[in-house]
Amino acid sequence: MSDAPRDTDAPAPPDLADTLKEVGAAGRAAYGSAKDTGRALRGLVSADFALARSAFGRGLAWAGIAIVFGASAWLLVTGALIALMQRFGLSWFQSLSIAALLSLAITAFAVWKVGRYFDYTGMHATRRQLSKLGLFDEDAAIDDDPPAAGTAHDPRASDHGGA
Repeated sequence: MSDAPRDTDAPAPPDLADTLKEVGAAGRAAYGSAKDTGRALRGLVSADFALARSAFGRGLAWAGIAIVFGASAWLLVTGALIALMQRFGLSWFQSLSIAALLSLAITAFAVWKVGRYFDYTGMHATRRQLSKLGLFDEDAAIDDDPPAAGTAHDPRASDHGGA
């Protein structure tokens, strides 16, 4: 030990009761922050489920449109087109082939719309937030390398708006 005089201007250490009050206040602040985070996550999950419900309903509606078009209107349109093509001198084979190609094009469009709306049921925003928290990381269990930004497997790459 040294014989140098002590610095008498240094504040006295805090009282044990004051220290406990500070620790308690910090604990309450941490609890409040965790509670707010839980509320925000609950709100996100709720909004994601609402989006999934809406997207599922729209997907089913487009599937219904595809079925209705494919079953009833197809018969009328095909009959008229085949009669018109026969009148212009096309063979039966050519007429039926053109009608089938038209049907496939409209069916492909309907399938694309259904797939697009069903993609919204994937709850991508909730998965991203849970993954950031380390609670739900299915990509790490399956594949160590995340998909490149902008690829088809990247949820941010899909268009989540309108139509």
